[in-house]
Amino acid sequence: MDRALFLRGLGVFAAEGALMSSAARAQTPSERPFRLDVHHHLNPPFFADAVKPRPVTPNLVGWTPEKSLADMEKAGVATAFLSMPRSPSVYFGGLDTSRQLARRVNEYAAEVRHAYPGRFGFWAELPLPDVEGSLREAIYALDALGADGVAMATSYGNKWLGDVAFSPLWEELNRRKSVVFTHPLSNACCVNQLAGLNDNMIEFGTDTTRTIASLVFSGTASRYPDVRIIFSHAGGTMPYLIERFEFQARDPKFAAVLPHGVDYELKKFYYDTAQSSNPGVMSALMKVVPTSHILFGTDFPYRFSSENVTGLAGCSLRTADLQAINRGNALALLPRYRGAT
Repeated sequence: MDRALFLRGLGVFAAEGALMSSAARAQTPSERPFRLDVHHHLNPPFFADAVKPRPVTPNLVGWTPEKSLADMEKAGVATAFLSMPRSPSVYFGGLDTSRQLARRVNEYAAEVRHAYPGRFGFWAELPLPDVEGSLREAIYALDALGADGVAMATSYGNKWLGDVAFSPLWEELNRRKSVVFTHPLSNACCVNQLAGLNDNMIEFGTDTTRTIASLVFSGTASRYPDVRIIFSHAGGTMPYLIERFEFQARDPKFAAVLPHGVDYELKKFYYDTAQSSNPGVMSALMKVVPTSHILFGTDFPYRFSSENVTGLAGCSLRTADLQAINRGNALALLPRYRGAT
């Protein structure tokens, strides 16, 4: 790694931290946005041309940081953690091309964060399923760019995240105690099953559940206990399938990979509220995992931040729990943002 670039990255991060604190002092309490949004998408201006002929979803066309900020202001969001959507991804065949595109995306995200101190963080894009390239990019993004963590899809081809192929990456992320933000997609196994309906209506939640099961029952979750993994959309269908997870875990063949039991592993993960801020989902999730592991997420620009705020307000949550979901739980994961208000 280039030492000058690494030092410059550290200097930028330090300057941003100072600016965040300065901005906080300049605001009155009534003006301070406070929520931290862990699930917020970006679309770099070069991305659509870079991935042609694969289309970028219409919601992302014309995205700018200013559009994100306008949405954040309406909902009292202090900081949004940017990530790329999963379709299309940066990986589409050629290793060098995909690695270069991941690098461009991450450097762009770092520039956005620097341009708006305290308002944006980012999860670094990786050129998975290229494990070697992803290891290099994770190290660069975390060390030189100061990324807040890395982003992964729930699956890559016929491999979910507990697959042994990803072990070198998990080992490095575990060593660093990194945060990993996961986002679902519609796996090729199960697309176009219901005519006239978008695959994401069902398959996003299902693929999230598949990768949770993959991580838990492969032993990956227990083998790498220091990685902090965030699952989108309240963990997909996992809360509704908890009895089946627990029944499967009774099989003696899983005793070695689940030394603390399946509930222990599921409670260790984190879950965001994007497109899940309704009483049915939240009540189910909160009976499976501790409130301290639920994070505010919006899925902007696919949904507006204010929708999530309104939805959570209708979930009859205790004030302390709502405050923790909106801000406190994310700060436990990302304490460097305590000055972001």
